Amino acid sequence: MSDSRAPWRDRIADWWAGVWRWSLLAIGTVVATYVLLDRAGDGALVTGIAIAALIVGVVVTMSKPLAIALMAMPALLVAQRAGFGGADVSASDVALAAAFGTAVLLGHRPYSRELRAMLWFNLGYQFATLFTVIVNPFVQNTVEWFHAWLLISGALVVGWALGRAGYAKWAFTAMIAAGCVLAAGTVVSGVIQYAGGNFGPVYPSFPWPMHKNFVGTALAFVALIAYVHPPWAGLSTRWTRPALWLLLIAIAMSQSRQAWIGLVVAAIVIVVRRGGRSRLLLALAVPAIWLTVSMVLEQIESQNQHNSTFQRLEWFREVYAYWKHAPIFGHGLRFWYVDPTLPYQPPQAELEVVASAGLVGLAAFATMWVGFIVVLWRVDKTYGTLALAAVLSRIVQAQFDLFWSGVQTSVPFVIAGICLGAMALQRSADASGADVAGLAPPIDPRGRSFPLPYDRAVGRPADGR
Repeated sequence: MSDSRAPWRDRIADWWAGVWRWSLLAIGTVVATYVLLDRAGDGALVTGIAIAALIVGVVVTMSKPLAIALMAMPALLVAQRAGFGGADVSASDVALAAAFGTAVLLGHRPYSRELRAMLWFNLGYQFATLFTVIVNPFVQNTVEWFHAWLLISGALVVGWALGRAGYAKWAFTAMIAAGCVLAAGTVVSGVIQYAGGNFGPVYPSFPWPMHKNFVGTALAFVALIAYVHPPWAGLSTRWTRPALWLLLIAIAMSQSRQAWIGLVVAAIVIVVRRGGRSRLLLALAVPAIWLTVSMVLEQIESQNQHNSTFQRLEWFREVYAYWKHAPIFGHGLRFWYVDPTLPYQPPQAELEVVASAGLVGLAAFATMWVGFIVVLWRVDKTYGTLALAAVLSRIVQAQFDLFWSGVQTSVPFVIAGICLGAMALQRSADASGADVAGLAPPIDPRGRSFPLPYDRAVGRPADGR
């Protein structure tokens, strides 16, 4: 019976793929015409580039089904706003949405047990926050409910599709390359700033203006990929090692404390799971501790009520007082857009969640994160170490800054999804006797492939390649 249904499933999949490709092409053409002929305001350049990339991806999709998802990887690090008819969305959100549509329609099924568990934990949180959407009916509340779902579950599905299809190497390469561009811009901006005698935090202006905390936290995720360079992804240390040092220098110049703290915690987890020691960990931990402690002490001693330490304490008091007016279901997601009482996003994850979704949302948020950590901790270390490090780094960062922020939330879950997808591909290869995950089988001159034996203990082909 299942064999008789297979042709119909293939036909339906092909039909949906065709509808998806041509719909994207039509929408891209219409929007491009609107942008070029009717407007040239803020975000027009980013929008034009995004449309051009999307159209190219649609064309390539005809031969490579997940081309759009793969091309979205570097764009995930772009926080610039892309204007679509007045909508305030980032290029990262647009890229993630396009990649998600591709991954859902053209990605491999079924999902692995680990991925399904993480999706269910996120679904539990989404269900809990649905109460605040109902209790607080305003547009931004509803839009953010879908957006938050996309940032976690959507990112996991995108990463899974790429890892399961064997594109882990190219996805990670694209992310590291994009991170190096941002890092180079940070270093150049920092050198110019230092030459002028200003040794404060660097706010990069190239390739576009960025906040120090954004560039620091975003580059921290990319640095984790370069640091772990999982063997199953086929990344060469000859270029990932120099890339890692460039990324670390840029993070240090940004002076983003949450980025360093998150990176150190992730590095500790990596070293513990590998059962060894690391000089790089010491190189990370010492400046991170020194930078954090010295800056906090300096700000406390200054008694300047407007510095970041005192300002955060004041924000915490204000958010706590605000939460008490709606303790169970909160004031709604993105309440600061519509309520002048507290016109800013709380700079701490749990504080934002409890003010937005109340105690119900906070309980679901804590359950979701504990579930994520438990699931990833139990994953085979060969694949789970990077996934756990990236996700754990994010929640640590969010103890000191914003949590629901596009790039910083989606990127670690895309990384985790790639790791889980690559593990599922390896399991499939083990069952069928095919090649290792993420790597194409070697081909002899007559075009025949012959898989290499895979050594799971070292995470690479048994012949040492």
